[in-house]
Amino acid sequence: MEALLVPAAAVALAEIGDKTQLLAFLLAARFRSPLPILAGMAVATLANHGIAGALGGWIAATVDAQVLRWILGGGFLAMAVWMLVPDKADDAELGVASGLGVFTATLIAFFLAEMGDKTQIATVALAMHYDSAVAVVVGTTLGLMAVNAPAVFLGDRFAQRIPMRLVHIAAAVLFALFGIAALSGAGGSLWQ
Repeated sequence: MEALLVPAAAVALAEIGDKTQLLAFLLAARFRSPLPILAGMAVATLANHGIAGALGGWIAATVDAQVLRWILGGGFLAMAVWMLVPDKADDAELGVASGLGVFTATLIAFFLAEMGDKTQIATVALAMHYDSAVAVVVGTTLGLMAVNAPAVFLGDRFAQRIPMRLVHIAAAVLFALFGIAALSGAGGSLWQ
């Protein structure tokens, strides 16, 4: 259960103010059709995070536990710093999908936006940490959707009421704690 809930919470925090949340606002404003947007986001995120989870699981299975501990600890600390860098939506992702239906446009735009994004990298790291890459992928997808679904329905009014800097600091602290725990050997049999 922890492999589902911790990744969901971590990605939900990381996603607030992220470029994919901004992309969700743009898609909602452009298409004004929330259900196909949400479906496209969910499929794109599952595919993207599925790749990330498989990579994380493969790394965990093939890399020595001590080396993995340092990679994971350093990765989480890097994520903590990255969380403090403001993100902006890239019109290129939306432009690639122009002329397509709402679902397809969202699917393509969201998949591209998530490539190399903070939450994709976090999914790799979390899948390296937990034994169940599937639970991690489901958790990170739920976390991303939990933050982006209100963005699709409520639009800019929702975003303006969230103290983005505070949320980013909280996410940075969370990832820093993950990094410190990994480097110190805490966190279960994987790190011993």
